[in-house]
Amino acid sequence: MLLSPEGYEKLKKELEQLKAVDRQKVADAIREAKSHGDLRENAMYHEAKLNQKRLEGRIADLEKVLQVAQIVDRGEHPADVAHLGNRVTVKDVEWGDQLVFTLVGAFEADPANDLISITSPLGEALLGKAIGDLVEVEAPGGLQKYEIQVIEPAES
Repeated sequence: MLLSPEGYEKLKKELEQLKAVDRQKVADAIREAKSHGDLRENAMYHEAKLNQKRLEGRIADLEKVLQVAQIVDRGEHPADVAHLGNRVTVKDVEWGDQLVFTLVGAFEADPANDLISITSPLGEALLGKAIGDLVEVEAPGGLQKYEIQVIEPAES
């Protein structure tokens, strides 16, 4: 599992938050629900137990990812070539729109916040490319063409 240094730190902080704060909140909610009596018909108890299950699942996922993570340092790659951890500005060749993406590992991806996985079609197309290069990406709406305009380190 490839992670940027920033992504690794973000996941590490999330894990600490889940273990130190959120676990206690869920435990408190379960205790509160138990105090309301019959657990078979106690919706508050069942919801708290479901939240506990989700929380423990997320903790387990984060622990596994952090255990096997390979942190990719920007210094290992040329500065003028797109790679994990770079913010890449591209221009849509057809429409002229400018788009900015940060290339991240699959576990860090969040397209709604412009964090694009290097294993996604767009991420794969951008990897190893330089400023001025054209990339083509097969999308549901057809072939998209982008020109790389800027490659820079992502903000921490």
